[in-house]
Amino acid sequence: MSKISIAIDGPAGAGKSEVSSILADKLGFVHLDTGALYRTVAYYFINLNKIINEDLVNEEISKISIDIKFSDKLQLMYLNKENVTDKIRNMSVSKIASDISSFRCVREFLLDIQRNLAKSNNIIMDGRDISTVVLPNANVKIFLTASAEERARRRMNQLKQKGIELEYNEILNSINLRDKNDSTRSIAPLKPSKDSKIFDTTNQSINEVVTSILNYIKKKINVI
Repeated sequence: MSKISIAIDGPAGAGKSEVSSILADKLGFVHLDTGALYRTVAYYFINLNKIINEDLVNEEISKISIDIKFSDKLQLMYLNKENVTDKIRNMSVSKIASDISSFRCVREFLLDIQRNLAKSNNIIMDGRDISTVVLPNANVKIFLTASAEERARRRMNQLKQKGIELEYNEILNSINLRDKNDSTRSIAPLKPSKDSKIFDTTNQSINEVVTSILNYIKKKINVI
């Protein structure tokens, strides 16, 4: 029996990971946060302490081994057998992840990992090019977004909960830059596919968003 795949794309801070995690729990699906893959690759290159450019990435990419494990609804990321799950969650890693995501060799390196998981699991996969590139034949395609100001506010609150204090304007500027980089890159730019359902979550709570998307999924496929 073929597996069911749900693609959720959207810009930084739109709530993709949180929404996808809750939906996966309700549906009994595996949730893959593909951003963590790019962050893991970025973490590898940050620790080389070299100027990061496409030539360096091409030379080093074959030395990277990534394993994904799921434990108590958590996606654990292993880089060359080291658990880097917590180490990849900061602004500096996010910035490099955005930069290297424009490199063809990185996207090709991670593509098989993502597609192989979808072949063997009912899956909700969130990222920026899932519906357009990674899983173009996904059963359900969703584009989750919110205003840049709202996404910056959410990100600031998330960081505060982790004990990280950053100025709102610094976060907003970072999000605007990330949006520009993601949407204008030549390879797999961030954009909704023609058959994606767009959900703007600016004025909605997480529960409202989950309910709306779950109802949409029920209409598209018989999963509950």
